[in-house]
Amino acid sequence: MLNADTNQRLTQALETLRDWLEGAALPLWSTAGVETSTGGFHERIGQDGSPMVADDRRARVQPRQLYCFSAAHQYGLPGDWDTLVRNGLTYFETTFRKHDGLYGALANAQGALIKPDYDLYNQAFALFSFSQIAAGFPDAKMRMEEKATELLRLLIAHHKHPIAGFEHADPPSLPLCSNPHMHLFEAALAWEALAERPEAWTALADEIANLALTKFIDRTSGGLREFFDHDWNPHPSDKGRIMEPGHQFEWGWLLARWGALRGDTAAIAKAERLFEIGMSHGMSEDDKVAVMSLYDDFSVHDPVARMWPQTEWLKAATKLAVVGSPEKRGDYIASSVKAAEAFSVFLSTPVRGLWYDKRLPDGSLVDEPAPASTFYHILCAIYEAADNLEALKRLP
Repeated sequence: MLNADTNQRLTQALETLRDWLEGAALPLWSTAGVETSTGGFHERIGQDGSPMVADDRRARVQPRQLYCFSAAHQYGLPGDWDTLVRNGLTYFETTFRKHDGLYGALANAQGALIKPDYDLYNQAFALFSFSQIAAGFPDAKMRMEEKATELLRLLIAHHKHPIAGFEHADPPSLPLCSNPHMHLFEAALAWEALAERPEAWTALADEIANLALTKFIDRTSGGLREFFDHDWNPHPSDKGRIMEPGHQFEWGWLLARWGALRGDTAAIAKAERLFEIGMSHGMSEDDKVAVMSLYDDFSVHDPVARMWPQTEWLKAATKLAVVGSPEKRGDYIASSVKAAEAFSVFLSTPVRGLWYDKRLPDGSLVDEPAPASTFYHILCAIYEAADNLEALKRLP
C-alpha cells in the first residue's frame, strides 16, 4: 500500500506527463509528424515545430509511430487515428515490404527503398506494431494476427540461429546483438496476450527469456551485455564489454513481466539485479539522469544521457514496485518519482510536445530536432507507469 505522500507525488508526476502526452505530443506528432501525401511518418521534428521533410526514413520508425497512434485510439483520445493508422500501414507495407515478405531497412524521402537489407530489429518492430493495431482496432485483429504469424514463420524458416534466437543480418554477421531480441520479446509477450493461437508466441517469449537469462546476462555481475560471438558468448572486442543502463532497465522490465506471468521468482530476481546495476552505476555525475553506456566493470563508457533510457527507468521502477521484492517496494516507488523527474528534464522545449534527445555531462541539452523513434518509448512508459500505479494501489 502506498503512503499518502508518495502516492500524491507519483500520481501528480504521472498526471503531468500524461497531460503533456495527450494534450501536446500526440496532437503535434499526428499532424506535423505525418506526410499527408503518402501517409508516412517523418523521422524528426525541429525544435520550431517544423518536420525534417528531406530525411531518409528508417523501417523501425514507421511501425513505432503506428504503435503510438493505435494506442491513442485504444485509449479513446480524440483524433482520426483510424485514418492515420490505415494510411501509415499502407505506406509501410508498400515502401518497405519486399517480395520475400520481410521488411527492408531504409527508404528515401521520395518513398524508394534504398537499403533493402534484412535487419532483425525492423522485423521485431513490425511484429510489435501489428500487435498494437490489433489491440486498438479489434476489426483488424484477425488480419494483423495473420500478418504477424506469417512474419514469424519467415524468421524461423530463414533466419533462425542454430543455438537460440535469430541472426540479426543476412548473410549472418558478427557481432550478434541482444537488442533486437529484446523487441522480439516485447512483441511475443504482446501477441501472447492477444492471439487466438498464442502457442508460438509463448514459445518465442520463453526462448528469448531463457537466452537472456543464460547468455545475455553475465553470470558473475548480473549485468546484461549487448554484443556476442556466434555461440552467444561475449564478443572478444571491446563491444563485448558494453552494457547500457537503459537496456538494464528495459530488460529488467520485460523479465519482471515474464517472471510474473510464469511464476519464475529467479527471473524477477535477475530483473531486480539489472535495475540495481542501472541505478548504482548508470547515473550521471549529478545523479539526475541515466547515461548511455558502461563497460562490464561498470565504469562509464559513454556519459551522454539520452531521453529513452529515462523512459525505461520509469517502466522498470513502477513494474518492480508491483512484482518485485515487497521489502524493496518503497525504494522502487521513490525511484519511480525520480525517473519521472529525469523524464521531464528532456521535455523543456520551446514547442510543447517535443523533446530533446541528448543531455551532455555538463547538464546542457543538445538543441537538435526531436527524433520520432523516441515517441514509442515515451508513450509506452507513461501508460505502463499509470497501469502499474493502479496495480500498486490494489496491493495489500
